[in-house]
Amino acid sequence: MFKKLFLIISILGVLMAFATTIQANKTNPKVIMKTSMGDITIELYPDKAPITVKNFFSYVDEKFFDGTIFHRVMKGFMIQGGGLTPDFTEKSTKPTIKNEAANKLKNKRGTIAMARMPDKDSATSQFFINHVDNPGLDHRNNTPEGYGYAVFGKVINGMDVVDAIANVTIMTKSGRANVPKETITIISIRRVEND
Repeated sequence: MFKKLFLIISILGVLMAFATTIQANKTNPKVIMKTSMGDITIELYPDKAPITVKNFFSYVDEKFFDGTIFHRVMKGFMIQGGGLTPDFTEKSTKPTIKNEAANKLKNKRGTIAMARMPDKDSATSQFFINHVDNPGLDHRNNTPEGYGYAVFGKVINGMDVVDAIANVTIMTKSGRANVPKETITIISIRRVEND
């Protein structure tokens, strides 16, 4: 009886150790965003924002972001891109997605979140990277004013590039404020294969 019990406990211990190892080896997907000012590596959180990450990857895999620009830059706030060409033409996008801002992820410095229109569920391809902590963009409640902006990842390498972009000279162009004086191009965004 004791031998059987010891054997069962031993097997359970091995299985738990194996499960812990698998969990430890599970890494979040990453992308490298190559820009005209340098590279930014971003870790994505599909467990917290599955709809948003799936949507983002659909654009990445189609090379949609290649040649788009950071068209809105606000030092001490955020840098926004992912939808306009250098001549300020808006690219055609996929349907809008559900806002996952209630996922408890905060708009902290270095996080990437979905840009949207006043309608909370209006995000398509455009995103922004927070230059500073922006608690005013976090989900507070389910009203249109308090819903917030869905964070779905974080910069893990290249915040110096984000800072450099945030510090460029801005102007008003094509009826848009906070446009970089010199075009900042997103050359490409590609998945990073896990080690």
